[in-house]
Amino acid sequence: MFRKRFYYLIQLQYLGFRYHGWQKQPKVNTLQRMVERTIAYVLDHKDFKILAAGRTDAKVSANQTYIELFVDHQPLELEAFYPAFNQNLPQDIKALSIEETDEHFNIIQSPKVKEYLYLFSFGEKFHPFCAPFMYNIAEELHITKMQEAARLFEGKHNFRSYCHRPSEHTVLEGEVLHCEIKKNDVYTANFFPKESYLLRVKGEGFKRNQIRLMMGVLLDLGKGKVDMDFIKQTLDPEAKEIILEHIVPGSGLILNTIEFNV
Repeated sequence: MFRKRFYYLIQLQYLGFRYHGWQKQPKVNTLQRMVERTIAYVLDHKDFKILAAGRTDAKVSANQTYIELFVDHQPLELEAFYPAFNQNLPQDIKALSIEETDEHFNIIQSPKVKEYLYLFSFGEKFHPFCAPFMYNIAEELHITKMQEAARLFEGKHNFRSYCHRPSEHTVLEGEVLHCEIKKNDVYTANFFPKESYLLRVKGEGFKRNQIRLMMGVLLDLGKGKVDMDFIKQTLDPEAKEIILEHIVPGSGLILNTIEFNV
């Protein structure tokens, strides 16, 4: 029997602090699980599937991301579905838009640029309400050195040191389009520290825990535990392999934007 399928692109944002990442897993609560449960409730059937533009790790948030929704048999009545979907999502997940697409659009293969931010502060311990959004470091940090080192990541590199437990099939080469550390003026709240910072990284794709490992080694530089030459060595394909262990917490990481290059 011929199956008629309908295609939709949904823009989402979410606070990831209470979830074990995007991808559905047994016995734990994930974002994919909650989104699928909500769609099934609103549609009153399970003849659909979703694909995400990317899979975030545990506690990682997204200001802007996308899923593709495939619905079989009957098209959605968007004016009814969209508000019902939003109303029934948990309060830490929000749909920003929905549009119809077609079978030619592929959310995974479609070229796109992702921008991630990692928020952090240092010195006096921050207000506990900050915990879902940023990472606090007790030691003083040499921010100027960290800003200089962040630029080393820009361009095409072998990121083997910045890929957590790669397999033999992992593509270790990649390109970072932009990398900087600056004062945080993007996300603010009256309980945030007076001064906080962010690492901004843009690229078409990243390795497993790549940005959290980059942030970790930049913090080690800021604390004086490593020097600039050490970071250069981690990016040198001819140098001896360096395995980095400092993976900062996921709760400071935000998938800030996704831009499709259509």
